[in-house]
Amino acid sequence: MLIHPWDAARDSEEWRDWLSRHDFGQLAVNGLPGEPPWVQPMHFRYDSVPGPYGQVLAHLARPNPLWRALEENPTVLLSVVDDYAFVPGPWAAPEGAPSEHGTPTSFYAAVQLRCTAHVVDDPAEKAALLERQVAHFQPEGGTAPVAPGEAPFGRLLPGLRGLRLDVTDVRAKFKYANHKPEPVQDAIVAGLTTRAARGDAEAANHQVRRRS
Repeated sequence: MLIHPWDAARDSEEWRDWLSRHDFGQLAVNGLPGEPPWVQPMHFRYDSVPGPYGQVLAHLARPNPLWRALEENPTVLLSVVDDYAFVPGPWAAPEGAPSEHGTPTSFYAAVQLRCTAHVVDDPAEKAALLERQVAHFQPEGGTAPVAPGEAPFGRLLPGLRGLRLDVTDVRAKFKYANHKPEPVQDAIVAGLTTRAARGDAEAANHQVRRRS
């Protein structure tokens, strides 16, 4: 992922704050020899500790073909992308230039976590991992606890494998044209606000936020 200086996260707090509000991404695992990488969409729980970059918890079905590739190489990449919007060329035209001279572009925020993966198969550890995920996604409760050998979910545990991803490096990008003159940024924000499509409000907020 190309990261220009003006697109880079200002500090770790910026990407940590953004990631704390996101919990769905794509896990890329280097494929077996002669095969392309495996890419698995999944929900996850990110915890900012332990370690300098934090940890990710997830689980997948045991029949998932990804496990073979993961055993071959436990170094993986979790990619999370959101707050994206297409910016039509006329919105980004330089001051004084014809509108058709503006360059169309994409806005987005992206955080890529390089991780070392650890498979969790111990029933008690797996149950604890699932409980932590449920606590994140369903803090209001309402679902029975997961306990090995106990109804209603104990019998389902063998069909799942847990994943603990220890984050070893982070690359973060906030691509919102903050290198452009403010009048151009203002025109883009006005366009996003008027169009009000999915992701437009978030993209406009990022552009304004990152000016300060």
